[in-house]
Amino acid sequence: MASFRLDGRTALVTGSSRGIGLAIAEALGAAGARIILNGRSTAALDRAAASLSDKDIAVSTSMFDVTDAAAARDAIDAIEREQGAIDILVNNAGIQRRAPLDQFDDADWRDLMATNLDSVYFVSKAVAPHMIGRKRGKIINIGSVQCELARPGIAPYTASKGAVKNLTKGMCADWARHGIQINAIGPGYFDTPLNKALVEDAVFDEWLRKRTPAGRWGKLEELHGVAVFLASPASDFVNGQTIYVDGGILSVL
Repeated sequence: MASFRLDGRTALVTGSSRGIGLAIAEALGAAGARIILNGRSTAALDRAAASLSDKDIAVSTSMFDVTDAAAARDAIDAIEREQGAIDILVNNAGIQRRAPLDQFDDADWRDLMATNLDSVYFVSKAVAPHMIGRKRGKIINIGSVQCELARPGIAPYTASKGAVKNLTKGMCADWARHGIQINAIGPGYFDTPLNKALVEDAVFDEWLRKRTPAGRWGKLEELHGVAVFLASPASDFVNGQTIYVDGGILSVL
């Protein structure tokens, strides 16, 4: 199983102070990677880093705004200069805003697109020249089942995640020849802080359990395997793909 090990590799995970980002950081760290956590709150990052350190995972933090192209570029260059190569980038930062499309606030649209889509472009573009120079690297974008499906009240989120899926393909088209693998994970419905409103909605909870073939919400640890696979040499000929971890929800009507 050596091809699944990440010893000697460094992984930067954006939006990783909690939820899916922290779960993926833990998985990569357990496989041997050194982890760099990113977020917007020093206190939250420190708590997350402590939780990984308690599990004997080598971890540091880098607080920068992933929606600011210049800030992302400066932070990436500083990491590369001061801490060494970023071998693995996980673009996880994301937000949700819910409202009928005809009532959706324009400022919320801009915030959502900046966080869910622009950040993937900005951070990847900042990391790519370093990876291209080394002729290797792994980029994992976090999509959603909303790459493929829409629900009432989340049209902008659906648009952002559909764009992430196609941006993943575009990155593959431009960067695969440089030895970089760029893929995406599409989580289904997981019990995370981002989904708190849905988890606590009894009507939605019942609907989801009936709609999902597995009959339940996903558990964060069920993202570990696919994350390690896409970050490791085991996936060196996998490129431009979105792998859904959704309990089967995309497979049935």
